[in-house]
Amino acid sequence: MDVLILLPILMPIIAGIGYLLTSENTFGDRSRLISTTGGLIIISSVCAVFAIIGFAGDRLVLFNIVDDVPVYFAIDTIGKIFASIITLVFVLAGFFSFKYMSHEKNEKRYYGWYMVTYGILIGLSFSGNLVTMYLFYELMTLASAPLALHSCTRESIMAGLKYMFYSFCGAYMALFGIYFLYKYSKTINFVAGGALNVSLINQSGNTQLILIVAFLMILGFGVKAGCFPFHAWLPTAHPVAPAPASAFLSGIIVKGGVLAIIRVVYYCIGADFIRGTWVQYVWIILAVITIIMGSALAFKEKVLKKRFAYSTVSNLSYILLGLSMMTTNAFTGSILHVIFHAIIKSGLFMFAGAIIFTTGKTKVNELTGLGKRMPILYLCYTTIALGLIGIPPTSGVVSKWYLAVGSLDSGIEGLSWIGPVALLISALLTAGYLMPISIKGSLASNINEDAIKKYNEPSLMMLIPIAILAVITLILGMYPMPIINLISDISASLM
Repeated sequence: MDVLILLPILMPIIAGIGYLLTSENTFGDRSRLISTTGGLIIISSVCAVFAIIGFAGDRLVLFNIVDDVPVYFAIDTIGKIFASIITLVFVLAGFFSFKYMSHEKNEKRYYGWYMVTYGILIGLSFSGNLVTMYLFYELMTLASAPLALHSCTRESIMAGLKYMFYSFCGAYMALFGIYFLYKYSKTINFVAGGALNVSLINQSGNTQLILIVAFLMILGFGVKAGCFPFHAWLPTAHPVAPAPASAFLSGIIVKGGVLAIIRVVYYCIGADFIRGTWVQYVWIILAVITIIMGSALAFKEKVLKKRFAYSTVSNLSYILLGLSMMTTNAFTGSILHVIFHAIIKSGLFMFAGAIIFTTGKTKVNELTGLGKRMPILYLCYTTIALGLIGIPPTSGVVSKWYLAVGSLDSGIEGLSWIGPVALLISALLTAGYLMPISIKGSLASNINEDAIKKYNEPSLMMLIPIAILAVITLILGMYPMPIINLISDISASLM
């Protein structure tokens, strides 16, 4: 049964490659392309659910690169959490795209890369050691870049190249660290609490060297997570991609960097080795800078999708801040925010896509009065926006609570209080750049009725995925304890 682990990885990859290798007229008409793609999305997600539930076994050695370096899959709880949220967004963004992509060219190519990227992300989630994770991490960059490049305009091509350049540079910094961890670890497999051979490091006198390695790996994988000073690719690449691709990129792809940092810090090096060192302090400071900077840039930005992209920069560093504090509550808050942010940000980019598809408007100041023509869409948006701000009873308040408490729990002199302060400032800025869209969209009085009367609610194919994400944002805010208990068990084993 262990070989069934490969099914949710290989099936979408093979299907996607099939799409890319066949001619444009393979499916005949668009309806056949959509029905085939919809079926493949459902089958791929069902295969992933079977693996997550445990029907596919929990570990598999595929082959050995060298004698003691296998390509190895092992499904643990963290991997299941990431695979679950990846699958949820994959399905909803996929069905959203069936309507949205009708006004884009090269649909088949888009769906091909979309399927390949999903399979690679599941492989990343189920990776059992550093080398396997790195392999799928690099493949994730290569497969997701065509989603940003899809329109093939000069702007999108330059954005895609920038995305790849930043990502590869960050990945090479991490690869440099893998060489040293291979030498100074008991195993390159992921072990809760870390697998460093501390006695060997102490004997060789290379403690500072391994701390430098740890910092380079955090910084390198942090590129994908948009951490300062390597965040600039994100607000460039995400806005030029089709909206469903932006939802997948901003909600999911960037979490690949978060997962890699979690694996390195908590499953390879170990929190105890980094806690109390300069690495932890610099990491905290970089995360706080990114939180404030991302929120401030989002507040100033007038282009809707770019505003949401800067928001992603800020919110990903909420997660990194929690991970850097290295307490059980902060870790719990980070994983909660991984889940909640994926849902919320995917919903925001789908909202932007629905607006762009229906009206052609791309700037915030062009949206005045649209809420009166699209009340359901704006209700969903407002619910999701409240979740990102952290207003009860939405989910965002739960993760921010744990992040704030976890920061105070750290007891780091001069830095433990900085987390709650940064979260509060960012929440105020978030309210400042999200809520005016709702207020001006639905409550503004100086509306040119003639200018907006031609607009109506988007089609159900776009509206339903957004509504589902809005409902999930509420439900997870009101009933978060099952997820909290699951994550708390993980964090206890890692600290």
